[in-house]
Amino acid sequence: MKAEARLRVGAAEIDVLTLEETTQLVIERAQAGGPPGYIVTPNAQHVALLESSAELREAYEHAWLSVADGVPLIWASRLLGVPLPGRVNGTDLFEVTCAAAAESGVSVFLFGGKPGSAEGAVRVLSERHPTLRVAGTYCPPMGFERNADERRKAVEAVRQAAAGVVFVGLGAPKQERWMLESQEEIGAPVSMGIGGSFELVSGMVPRAPVWMQRHGLEWFYRLAREPRRLWKRYAVTNPHFVAIVLRQRLRPG
Repeated sequence: MKAEARLRVGAAEIDVLTLEETTQLVIERAQAGGPPGYIVTPNAQHVALLESSAELREAYEHAWLSVADGVPLIWASRLLGVPLPGRVNGTDLFEVTCAAAAESGVSVFLFGGKPGSAEGAVRVLSERHPTLRVAGTYCPPMGFERNADERRKAVEAVRQAAAGVVFVGLGAPKQERWMLESQEEIGAPVSMGIGGSFELVSGMVPRAPVWMQRHGLEWFYRLAREPRRLWKRYAVTNPHFVAIVLRQRLRPG
């Protein structure tokens, strides 16, 4: 099952779904047992990257679901005439899916993240949801995807766990490429790319206050905390994203 409506923003096709609807589809697919499919969570940076990255475009083209992570996509959807019902933030999707998995008996696996972050997230989520079935965690070494032995170890760790949902925290575009190339090997009904969510849920990295999340200001909070690392992304990516949306608005189709 997929969403009935889709929105195109640049080269990204986005399913018109709420967080709750997305979670329901994930649990239904996990309970049904397949076939393997993965979820991408586009934001303004992804839309800009899709313009130049053939690998990322291929990963997006084969995704089972594509849900709007970034608030700019919500604003763009209104301008483009197909309003999205709301943001499906990757970290929120991770947490809400784990809550639903605990209720339904679906097992989960946490792959990637900084060393110790997946285990930290498991501790937090298990305290909230004692019935959550965690099939395992695995933190591959840097560059594992370019090393045949390390890639095989990673795939085997996930495959043997036989989880219903695999959360992939490798960051874009690495996580999208890995899900595309590995989904059949790992055999999980659902994989989803969630970036740095393990660090946020574990508390390793603080998340923006709730009021900032609600008003779409998480980007500002991250920029204020890590200006040297993130200034170029926002200074270059955001104007590029705006240009893509305006071009599409003025020349639809």
